[in-house]
Amino acid sequence: MENKLTISCSKQNLAKIRQFVADILHRQAIKEVEAHKLVLAVDEICANLIIHSNHCNPTQTIEVYVDFQPAEQVTFVIRDQGISFNLSTYAEPSLDEIVSSRRKGGVGLMLVKRIMDKIEFSTEKNYNICKLTKKLSE
Repeated sequence: MENKLTISCSKQNLAKIRQFVADILHRQAIKEVEAHKLVLAVDEICANLIIHSNHCNPTQTIEVYVDFQPAEQVTFVIRDQGISFNLSTYAEPSLDEIVSSRRKGGVGLMLVKRIMDKIEFSTEKNYNICKLTKKLSE
């Protein structure tokens, strides 16, 4: 995979991740609305990993890869070495519950699940891997 960014686990670096993904999608001529959704999904996952998995520890890193194989889909692979996340234990909150409790946060993964076609979390050789796949519209 040629499109790779390695960056320290600091919230300030989220803007760099968003710009990195946006630039790659722009080069691939992805429609602007679609590109914004994909940037949002990657940003949400990276924010969760930086904040929850790596506790904003700038000595830890996160890697973001972008791949267009096959050409009609895009895959984002995000790797880190923080605390792993188990998607099977995730219980999606209800919007009513979020609104009534006036809670901020907790909707990121729900949003990512609606944007992406496939989300996979795995662990391999001391790395946590999140793989996001989206079929691209014509």
